[in-house]
Amino acid sequence: MSLDALRLTEALIACPSVTRDEAGSISLLQQRLAAAGFACERLDAGAGHARVANLWAVHDAGVPGPMLVLAGHVDVVPPGPREQWTSDPFVPTHRDGRLYGRGACDMKTAVACMTVAAEAYVAAEPRHAGSVALLFTSNEEGSSDDGSAHAVEALRARGLRPLAALVGEPTSVERVGDMVKNGRRGTLSARLVVRGIQGHVAYPQFARNPIHQVAPAIAELAATHWDAGNEHFLPTTFQVSNIHGGTRVGNVIPGEVVIDCNFRFSTESTAESLRARLEALLQRHGLEYGVEWALGGEPFLTRPGSLHRALTAAIEAEFGITPVLSTTGGTSDGRYLATLCEQVMEFGVRNASAHKVDEWVDVDAIEPLARVYRRTLQALLS
Repeated sequence: MSLDALRLTEALIACPSVTRDEAGSISLLQQRLAAAGFACERLDAGAGHARVANLWAVHDAGVPGPMLVLAGHVDVVPPGPREQWTSDPFVPTHRDGRLYGRGACDMKTAVACMTVAAEAYVAAEPRHAGSVALLFTSNEEGSSDDGSAHAVEALRARGLRPLAALVGEPTSVERVGDMVKNGRRGTLSARLVVRGIQGHVAYPQFARNPIHQVAPAIAELAATHWDAGNEHFLPTTFQVSNIHGGTRVGNVIPGEVVIDCNFRFSTESTAESLRARLEALLQRHGLEYGVEWALGGEPFLTRPGSLHRALTAAIEAEFGITPVLSTTGGTSDGRYLATLCEQVMEFGVRNASAHKVDEWVDVDAIEPLARVYRRTLQALLS
Protein backbone atom coordinates (compact mmCIF):
# COMPACT_ATOMS: atom_id res chain seq x y z
CA MET A 1 0.00 0.00 0.00
CA SER A 2 3.08 2.21 0.21
CA LEU A 3 2.13 5.85 0.88
CA ASP A 4 -1.28 5.55 -0.76
CA ALA A 5 -3.24 5.90 2.47
CA LEU A 6 -1.28 8.99 3.47
CA ARG A 7 -1.85 10.66 0.10
CA LEU A 8 -5.57 9.88 0.17
CA THR A 9 -5.83 11.25 3.72
CA GLU A 10 -4.23 14.47 2.53
CA ALA A 11 -6.65 14.69 -0.39
CA LEU A 12 -9.64 14.22 1.91
CA ILE A 13 -8.43 16.85 4.38
CA ALA A 14 -8.19 19.28 1.47
CA CYS A 15 -11.97 18.90 0.98
CA PRO A 16 -13.68 21.43 3.31
CA SER A 17 -16.46 18.98 4.17
CA VAL A 18 -18.10 20.66 7.15
CA THR A 19 -20.98 18.43 8.16
CA ARG A 20 -23.65 17.75 5.51
CA ASP A 21 -21.39 19.11 2.75
CA GLU A 22 -19.23 16.40 1.19
CA ALA A 23 -17.22 19.11 -0.64
CA GLY A 24 -15.98 16.59 -3.18
CA SER A 25 -14.79 13.95 -0.71
CA ILE A 26 -17.54 11.38 -1.34
CA SER A 27 -17.17 11.91 -5.08
CA LEU A 28 -13.42 11.29 -4.81
CA LEU A 29 -13.95 8.05 -2.91
CA GLN A 30 -16.63 6.91 -5.35
CA GLN A 31 -14.31 7.44 -8.32
CA ARG A 32 -11.52 5.46 -6.68
CA LEU A 33 -13.68 2.55 -5.60
CA ALA A 34 -15.44 2.32 -8.95
CA ALA A 35 -12.05 2.18 -10.65
CA ALA A 36 -11.09 -0.68 -8.30
CA GLY A 37 -14.12 -2.71 -9.39
CA PHE A 38 -16.61 -1.84 -6.67
CA ALA A 39 -20.27 -1.41 -7.55
CA CYS A 40 -20.99 2.08 -6.22
CA GLU A 41 -24.40 3.44 -5.29
CA ARG A 42 -25.38 6.77 -3.81
CA LEU A 43 -27.92 6.63 -0.99
CA ASP A 44 -28.24 10.40 -0.69
CA ALA A 45 -30.93 12.10 1.37
CA GLY A 46 -32.28 15.59 1.91
CA ALA A 47 -32.80 18.31 -0.67
CA GLY A 48 -31.06 21.31 -2.14
CA HIS A 49 -28.04 22.66 -0.31
CA ALA A 50 -28.89 20.47 2.67
CA ARG A 51 -28.61 17.24 0.65
CA VAL A 52 -26.36 14.63 2.27
CA ALA A 53 -24.10 12.35 0.26
CA ASN A 54 -23.95 8.68 1.32
CA LEU A 55 -21.85 6.16 -0.59
CA TRP A 56 -22.47 2.40 -0.61
CA ALA A 57 -19.78 0.44 -2.45
CA VAL A 58 -19.67 -3.36 -2.73
CA HIS A 59 -17.21 -5.87 -4.22
CA ASP A 60 -18.77 -9.33 -4.60
CA ALA A 61 -16.78 -12.00 -6.42
CA GLY A 62 -19.73 -14.40 -6.52
CA VAL A 63 -18.23 -16.79 -3.97
CA PRO A 64 -20.53 -17.56 -1.01
CA GLY A 65 -19.52 -16.00 2.25
CA PRO A 66 -20.27 -13.23 4.71
CA MET A 67 -20.33 -9.49 4.14
CA LEU A 68 -17.99 -7.18 6.06
CA VAL A 69 -18.81 -3.47 6.08
CA LEU A 70 -16.14 -0.80 6.56
CA ALA A 71 -17.86 2.39 7.65
CA GLY A 72 -16.92 5.98 8.31
CA HIS A 73 -17.75 9.64 7.83
CA VAL A 74 -16.05 12.32 5.79
CA ASP A 75 -17.84 15.28 7.37
CA VAL A 76 -16.08 17.32 10.02
CA VAL A 77 -17.04 19.84 12.68
CA PRO A 78 -16.43 23.51 11.82
CA PRO A 79 -12.80 24.52 12.32
CA GLY A 80 -13.63 27.52 14.48
CA PRO A 81 -11.58 30.74 14.33
CA ARG A 82 -9.05 30.28 11.52
CA GLU A 83 -6.58 32.62 13.21
CA GLN A 84 -6.21 30.11 16.06
CA TRP A 85 -4.88 27.45 13.69
CA THR A 86 -1.15 27.25 13.07
CA SER A 87 -1.89 26.32 9.47
CA ASP A 88 -5.03 26.37 7.33
CA PRO A 89 -7.39 23.63 8.62
CA PHE A 90 -8.13 22.49 5.06
CA VAL A 91 -4.55 22.50 3.81
CA PRO A 92 -2.88 19.22 4.89
CA THR A 93 0.34 20.22 6.61
CA HIS A 94 3.22 18.16 8.03
CA ARG A 95 5.06 19.18 11.20
CA ASP A 96 7.22 17.03 13.49
CA GLY A 97 5.87 13.68 12.35
CA ARG A 98 2.22 14.72 12.42
CA LEU A 99 -0.27 15.53 9.68
CA TYR A 100 -2.43 18.53 10.58
CA GLY A 101 -5.87 19.46 9.26
CA ARG A 102 -9.54 19.30 10.18
CA GLY A 103 -10.61 15.66 10.06
CA ALA A 104 -7.08 14.23 10.36
CA CYS A 105 -8.11 12.46 13.57
CA ASP A 106 -11.89 12.34 13.24
CA MET A 107 -11.98 10.59 10.86
CA LYS A 108 -10.62 11.11 7.37
CA THR A 109 -7.49 9.08 8.11
CA ALA A 110 -9.60 5.99 8.85
CA VAL A 111 -11.77 6.55 5.76
CA ALA A 112 -8.65 6.77 3.60
CA CYS A 113 -7.15 3.67 5.22
CA MET A 114 -10.36 1.69 4.74
CA THR A 115 -10.53 2.67 1.09
CA VAL A 116 -6.92 1.75 0.39
CA ALA A 117 -7.24 -1.50 2.35
CA ALA A 118 -10.35 -2.54 0.41
CA GLU A 119 -8.74 -1.69 -2.92
CA ALA A 120 -5.58 -3.65 -2.08
CA TYR A 121 -7.49 -6.63 -0.76
CA VAL A 122 -9.76 -7.14 -3.77
CA ALA A 123 -6.79 -6.64 -6.12
CA ALA A 124 -4.86 -9.38 -4.34
CA GLU A 125 -7.92 -11.62 -3.75
CA PRO A 126 -10.22 -11.11 -6.75
CA ARG A 127 -12.05 -14.37 -5.93
CA HIS A 128 -12.53 -13.66 -2.24
CA ALA A 129 -15.46 -15.18 -0.40
CA GLY A 130 -18.43 -13.06 0.51
CA SER A 131 -18.57 -9.30 0.03
CA VAL A 132 -16.44 -6.29 0.89
CA ALA A 133 -18.69 -3.26 1.47
CA LEU A 134 -17.95 0.34 2.38
CA LEU A 135 -20.47 2.84 3.75
CA PHE A 136 -19.34 6.47 3.88
CA THR A 137 -21.50 9.41 4.91
CA SER A 138 -21.19 13.19 5.08
CA ASN A 139 -23.65 13.61 7.98
CA GLU A 140 -22.30 12.08 11.19
CA GLU A 141 -21.15 15.17 13.06
CA GLY A 142 -24.56 16.83 12.70
CA SER A 143 -28.02 15.42 13.23
CA SER A 144 -27.07 12.28 11.23
CA ASP A 145 -30.70 11.65 10.24
CA ASP A 146 -29.85 11.88 6.54
CA GLY A 147 -26.55 10.07 6.94
CA SER A 148 -25.96 6.52 8.12
CA ALA A 149 -29.41 6.38 9.73
CA HIS A 150 -30.99 6.87 6.31
CA ALA A 151 -28.55 4.59 4.49
CA VAL A 152 -28.92 1.75 6.99
CA GLU A 153 -32.69 1.94 6.78
CA ALA A 154 -32.51 1.72 2.99
CA LEU A 155 -30.21 -1.32 3.20
CA ARG A 156 -32.35 -3.02 5.84
CA ALA A 157 -35.39 -2.62 3.57
CA ARG A 158 -33.55 -4.81 1.06
CA GLY A 159 -33.20 -7.59 3.62
CA LEU A 160 -29.45 -7.09 3.89
CA ARG A 161 -27.83 -8.71 6.94
CA PRO A 162 -24.03 -8.31 6.99
CA LEU A 163 -21.97 -10.41 9.38
CA ALA A 164 -20.03 -7.46 10.74
CA ALA A 165 -19.26 -3.77 10.49
CA LEU A 166 -16.02 -2.05 11.44
CA VAL A 167 -16.32 1.70 12.08
CA GLY A 168 -13.18 3.85 11.83
CA GLU A 169 -13.79 6.14 14.81
CA PRO A 170 -10.63 7.31 16.61
CA THR A 171 -10.75 4.88 19.54
CA SER A 172 -7.11 4.67 20.61
CA VAL A 173 -5.99 6.56 23.71
CA GLU A 174 -2.31 6.46 24.70
CA ARG A 175 -1.06 4.61 21.61
CA VAL A 176 -2.69 3.33 18.46
CA GLY A 177 -4.10 -0.12 19.08
CA ASP A 178 -4.74 0.12 22.81
CA MET A 179 -8.56 0.31 22.63
CA VAL A 180 -11.40 -1.06 20.51
CA LYS A 181 -14.99 -0.01 21.06
CA ASN A 182 -17.40 -2.92 21.13
CA GLY A 183 -20.47 -0.90 22.05
CA ARG A 184 -21.79 2.49 23.15
CA ARG A 185 -24.22 3.78 25.73
CA GLY A 186 -27.61 5.01 24.58
CA THR A 187 -28.41 8.71 24.32
CA LEU A 188 -31.72 10.29 25.29
CA SER A 189 -32.24 14.06 25.17
CA ALA A 190 -35.02 16.21 26.57
CA ARG A 191 -36.08 19.82 26.17
CA LEU A 192 -37.96 20.79 29.30
CA VAL A 193 -40.13 23.92 29.41
CA VAL A 194 -41.18 24.98 32.90
CA ARG A 195 -43.90 27.61 32.96
CA GLY A 196 -44.38 30.31 35.56
CA ILE A 197 -46.02 33.73 35.62
CA GLN A 198 -44.13 36.76 34.34
CA GLY A 199 -44.00 39.82 36.54
CA HIS A 200 -42.01 42.64 38.09
CA VAL A 201 -39.06 41.60 40.26
CA ALA A 202 -40.20 44.12 42.90
CA TYR A 203 -43.60 42.41 43.19
CA PRO A 204 -42.85 38.66 43.27
CA GLN A 205 -46.17 38.04 45.04
CA PHE A 206 -47.89 38.71 41.70
CA ALA A 207 -45.63 36.40 39.70
CA ARG A 208 -44.28 32.85 39.79
CA ASN A 209 -40.59 32.42 38.96
CA PRO A 210 -40.06 29.17 37.01
CA ILE A 211 -36.29 29.33 37.55
CA HIS A 212 -36.77 29.30 41.31
CA GLN A 213 -39.32 26.51 40.99
CA VAL A 214 -37.23 24.22 38.84
CA ALA A 215 -33.93 24.69 40.67
CA PRO A 216 -34.62 22.08 43.40
CA ALA A 217 -35.75 19.60 40.74
CA ILE A 218 -32.54 20.11 38.75
CA ALA A 219 -30.49 19.59 41.89
CA GLU A 220 -32.33 16.34 42.61
CA LEU A 221 -31.96 15.14 39.01
CA ALA A 222 -28.22 15.85 39.13
CA ALA A 223 -27.87 13.89 42.37
CA THR A 224 -30.06 10.93 41.34
CA HIS A 225 -28.48 7.47 41.09
CA TRP A 226 -30.02 6.14 37.89
CA ASP A 227 -28.29 2.76 37.79
CA ALA A 228 -24.96 1.15 38.65
CA GLY A 229 -24.01 0.13 35.13
CA ASN A 230 -22.62 -3.38 34.61
CA GLU A 231 -19.52 -5.22 33.47
CA HIS A 232 -19.82 -3.70 29.99
CA PHE A 233 -21.23 -0.20 30.61
CA LEU A 234 -20.56 2.70 32.93
CA PRO A 235 -23.52 3.89 35.04
CA THR A 236 -26.17 6.04 33.40
CA THR A 237 -25.46 9.77 33.68
CA PHE A 238 -27.66 12.88 33.52
CA GLN A 239 -26.39 16.29 32.42
CA VAL A 240 -27.95 19.71 31.85
CA SER A 241 -26.41 21.31 28.77
CA ASN A 242 -28.35 24.58 28.39
CA ILE A 243 -30.69 26.80 30.41
CA HIS A 244 -32.60 29.61 28.69
CA GLY A 245 -34.73 32.00 30.69
CA GLY A 246 -35.46 35.67 31.15
CA THR A 247 -36.16 38.68 28.97
CA ARG A 248 -32.60 40.09 28.92
CA VAL A 249 -33.56 42.86 31.35
CA GLY A 250 -32.99 42.87 35.07
CA ASN A 251 -36.40 43.83 36.41
CA VAL A 252 -38.65 41.12 34.92
CA ILE A 253 -39.40 37.71 36.39
CA PRO A 254 -39.51 35.34 33.41
CA GLY A 255 -42.64 33.52 32.37
CA GLU A 256 -40.82 30.31 31.47
CA VAL A 257 -37.44 28.61 31.50
CA VAL A 258 -36.19 26.13 28.91
CA ILE A 259 -33.74 23.42 29.96
CA ASP A 260 -31.86 21.08 27.63
CA CYS A 261 -30.63 17.87 29.22
CA ASN A 262 -29.31 14.46 28.23
CA PHE A 263 -29.02 10.91 29.54
CA ARG A 264 -26.20 8.61 28.46
CA PHE A 265 -27.61 5.30 29.55
CA SER A 266 -26.44 1.75 30.08
CA THR A 267 -28.40 -1.41 29.38
CA GLU A 268 -29.48 -1.35 33.03
CA SER A 269 -31.93 1.42 32.14
CA THR A 270 -34.24 1.98 29.20
CA ALA A 271 -35.38 5.14 27.48
CA GLU A 272 -38.89 4.44 28.76
CA SER A 273 -37.81 4.02 32.37
CA LEU A 274 -35.71 7.20 32.30
CA ARG A 275 -38.56 9.23 30.83
CA ALA A 276 -40.94 7.93 33.45
CA ARG A 277 -38.56 8.62 36.35
CA LEU A 278 -37.77 12.17 35.22
CA GLU A 279 -41.41 13.11 34.71
CA ALA A 280 -42.43 11.58 38.04
CA LEU A 281 -39.81 13.75 39.74
CA LEU A 282 -41.06 16.88 37.97
CA GLN A 283 -44.62 16.12 39.02
CA ARG A 284 -43.56 15.53 42.60
CA HIS A 285 -42.03 19.02 42.61
CA GLY A 286 -45.37 20.44 41.48
CA LEU A 287 -44.07 21.97 38.28
CA GLU A 288 -46.17 23.16 35.37
CA TYR A 289 -44.13 21.84 32.48
CA GLY A 290 -43.91 20.38 29.00
CA VAL A 291 -41.15 18.11 27.71
CA GLU A 292 -40.01 17.02 24.25
CA TRP A 293 -37.97 13.82 24.06
CA ALA A 294 -35.44 12.73 21.41
CA LEU A 295 -33.94 9.24 21.48
CA GLY A 296 -30.59 9.56 19.73
CA GLY A 297 -29.71 5.89 19.94
CA GLU A 298 -30.15 2.74 21.99
CA PRO A 299 -27.14 1.18 23.69
CA PHE A 300 -25.49 -1.63 21.75
CA LEU A 301 -22.91 -4.28 22.59
CA THR A 302 -20.94 -6.76 20.51
CA ARG A 303 -19.52 -9.64 22.52
CA PRO A 304 -16.20 -11.21 21.42
CA GLY A 305 -16.62 -13.25 18.26
CA SER A 306 -15.16 -13.59 14.77
CA LEU A 307 -14.77 -9.84 14.21
CA HIS A 308 -13.09 -9.34 17.57
CA ARG A 309 -10.67 -12.21 16.92
CA ALA A 310 -9.75 -10.98 13.44
CA LEU A 311 -9.36 -7.34 14.49
CA THR A 312 -7.34 -8.16 17.61
CA ALA A 313 -4.95 -10.38 15.65
CA ALA A 314 -4.48 -7.64 13.05
CA ILE A 315 -3.77 -4.99 15.70
CA GLU A 316 -1.30 -7.26 17.47
CA ALA A 317 0.50 -7.93 14.17
CA GLU A 318 0.78 -4.25 13.17
CA PHE A 319 1.04 -2.38 16.48
CA GLY A 320 2.34 -5.05 18.86
CA ILE A 321 -0.38 -4.49 21.45
CA THR A 322 -3.53 -6.30 22.53
CA PRO A 323 -6.46 -3.86 22.64
CA VAL A 324 -8.89 -3.61 25.51
CA LEU A 325 -12.60 -3.50 24.82
CA SER A 326 -14.56 -0.42 25.87
CA THR A 327 -18.01 1.13 25.54
CA THR A 328 -17.00 4.58 26.79
CA GLY A 329 -17.31 7.88 24.94
CA GLY A 330 -20.03 9.50 22.91
CA THR A 331 -22.26 8.14 20.20
CA SER A 332 -21.20 7.02 16.75
CA ASP A 333 -22.77 5.61 13.61
CA GLY A 334 -22.20 2.21 15.16
CA ARG A 335 -25.64 2.62 16.80
CA TYR A 336 -27.28 2.47 13.38
CA LEU A 337 -25.13 -0.33 12.03
CA ALA A 338 -25.88 -2.40 15.12
CA THR A 339 -29.49 -2.63 13.92
CA LEU A 340 -28.25 -4.12 10.63
CA CYS A 341 -25.14 -6.16 11.40
CA GLU A 342 -24.60 -9.07 13.77
CA GLN A 343 -21.31 -7.63 15.05
CA VAL A 344 -20.16 -3.99 15.22
CA MET A 345 -16.81 -2.73 16.46
CA GLU A 346 -14.90 0.53 16.14
CA PHE A 347 -11.17 1.06 15.74
CA GLY A 348 -9.01 3.95 14.61
CA VAL A 349 -6.22 6.34 15.50
CA ARG A 350 -5.64 8.17 18.78
CA ASN A 351 -8.50 10.44 19.74
CA ALA A 352 -6.40 13.11 21.51
CA SER A 353 -6.97 15.86 18.93
CA ALA A 354 -10.54 15.19 17.80
CA HIS A 355 -12.49 18.45 17.25
CA LYS A 356 -9.56 20.54 18.48
CA VAL A 357 -7.77 23.47 16.90
CA ASP A 358 -4.69 22.09 15.08
CA GLU A 359 -6.23 18.61 14.79
CA TRP A 360 -3.60 16.04 13.90
CA VAL A 361 -2.74 12.39 13.30
CA ASP A 362 0.58 10.60 13.74
CA VAL A 363 1.91 9.98 10.24
CA ASP A 364 3.62 6.73 11.22
CA ALA A 365 0.23 5.27 12.25
CA ILE A 366 -1.48 5.74 8.90
CA GLU A 367 -0.10 2.91 6.77
CA PRO A 368 -0.19 0.36 9.65
CA LEU A 369 -3.85 1.27 10.22
CA ALA A 370 -4.60 0.52 6.57
CA ARG A 371 -2.87 -2.84 6.99
CA VAL A 372 -4.98 -3.60 10.08
CA TYR A 373 -8.14 -3.11 8.03
CA ARG A 374 -6.76 -5.26 5.23
CA ARG A 375 -5.71 -8.05 7.62
CA THR A 376 -9.20 -8.01 9.11
CA LEU A 377 -10.74 -8.41 5.67
CA GLN A 378 -8.32 -11.23 4.92
CA ALA A 379 -9.16 -13.10 8.12
CA LEU A 380 -12.93 -12.89 7.69
CA LEU A 381 -13.31 -13.35 3.94
CA SER A 382 -10.45 -15.52 2.69
